[in-house]
Amino acid sequence: MTARTDAAAAFPSSVVTLQSKYAFETTISRLKAALAAHGVTLFADIDQSAAAARAGMSLRPTRLLLVGNPKAGTPVMEANPHAALELPLRAVVWEDPGSRVWVDYQDVTSTLEQNYKVDANLIAPLTQVPTLLSGALA
Repeated sequence: MTARTDAAAAFPSSVVTLQSKYAFETTISRLKAALAAHGVTLFADIDQSAAAARAGMSLRPTRLLLVGNPKAGTPVMEANPHAALELPLRAVVWEDPGSRVWVDYQDVTSTLEQNYKVDANLIAPLTQVPTLLSGALA
């Protein structure tokens, strides 16, 4: 499921890239609908290309979504307050020069377990994110 769209681009192995079969705005709408349908809160929708335009620069269509579910994230942060640096979860939607739309997200489950020593049982609800995102893009 992971697609590497630019072999020269560097990113951590924890980053997962999914291709959407939809146009940029449709992808955003589908993601928001899927998140809402599964009780996931959209904390922020940051239009990074609009921010670049305000700074007099251009950037491909790029939106950063901050998402989470307090029922899933709160126990993680209670177990280790430093783990809040990884939450809420983030997904970036971007369009490449060929008008293909991609969704990148960071799988934080192993980071939370290994780096923050959070019990796997507390992290388990976060493992549903890949399925949720993939379903919205299929």
